[in-house]
Amino acid sequence: MADELIRQDKPENMKTERLKRTEVVKGAILTYCRDTVKIPNGNIREYDYIAHQGAAAVLPVDDEGRLILVRQYRNALDRFTLEIPAGGLESPDEPTVQAAERELTEETGFIAGKIDFLISIFPTVAYSGEKIDIYLARDLSRAERHLDEDEYINVEAWKTEDLENMIYDGKLQDAKTIAAVMSYKVAKDTGRIN
Repeated sequence: MADELIRQDKPENMKTERLKRTEVVKGAILTYCRDTVKIPNGNIREYDYIAHQGAAAVLPVDDEGRLILVRQYRNALDRFTLEIPAGGLESPDEPTVQAAERELTEETGFIAGKIDFLISIFPTVAYSGEKIDIYLARDLSRAERHLDEDEYINVEAWKTEDLENMIYDGKLQDAKTIAAVMSYKVAKDTGRIN
C-alpha cells in the first residue's frame, strides 16, 4: 500500500514552465509577484512569489568558543528575537562574504581575522527564492559598530550547548540561526572545523 503512494518520476521528467510573471507590488527589499506556471502533469497553476536579491549572515565565534548573537526587534513577530547577524545584499552581484563581513561589524562591532563559508539556505522555498549564505567568523577583534538609525541591537555571547537547548525547547526559532548553530555544531563534532 505504501508503495502505491510513492512516486518514482525521474527528475529529468519533472519539467515545469513559467508562462508569466506579473509584478504586483515593489517594496524597498521585496517584490511581490504573481506567477503562472505549467506543472509536470500539464495543469496550469498560479503561485505567489516574493523576489528578494539575497542575503548573507555570519556566525561569530570568540576566543572562548562562545557564539556571538544579536537580539533585535522584528516587526513581523512584534518582539525581540535572538539571531545571528545578517542582512540583505546591497546589490544582486555583491559577494556574500563581503555582506557578511559588513553585517558582522555593523551589528556586533567585531572584525573577523578568519571567515569561512558554513552553509547556504533557502528559508522560505514555498513562496520566495531568497538565498542566505552563512559564514563562520573567528579570530575576532573589536571595531566600531555602525547601526542603522532604525536598529536597536543587543550583542550577546552564548555557549553552543545553551543555544542547542533553546532550539530544542522552542525558545530559539529563527531559521537562519538554527541552521547556523546546528551546522557549526555538526562541523565541530565531525572535525570538519577546529
